[in-house]
Amino acid sequence: MTPREVAEYMFNQDGYSQWMGIKIIEIKANYCFIEMKVTKEMINGLKSVHGGVTFGLADSALAFSSNNDGNAGVALSCNINYLKAGREGDILRAESKLVNDTRKTAVYDIAITNQNNEPVAKFVGTIYKIGKKVTEL
Repeated sequence: MTPREVAEYMFNQDGYSQWMGIKIIEIKANYCFIEMKVTKEMINGLKSVHGGVTFGLADSALAFSSNNDGNAGVALSCNINYLKAGREGDILRAESKLVNDTRKTAVYDIAITNQNNEPVAKFVGTIYKIGKKVTEL
């Protein structure tokens, strides 16, 4: 399967990413670019995007980029820095790029931006390679 086919296979089983309204824009080996529209249900009590929504978008980008070679990996450690508040109606985009790859782990940088290409969050995710194929799970 191509990286795009693996990501689409995963997406079709990923109720959370579908529920968030995530759209896959671009997939390449160890890379993905996804986006979603911020809806009223994603807004917190301070009228900005709930941090969990931004984290969830970044986590989905991590999954689609780190597993698209067909080998399954799971999040081992994730860190996020929130840089700008998102608002209802914003389009949030996540771009995930491989930074370091070893036999058992890999590190990805995920940049979250809005429709104006302004930085919203910076996410770093480390995955652990579990030794199974995505299609075996």
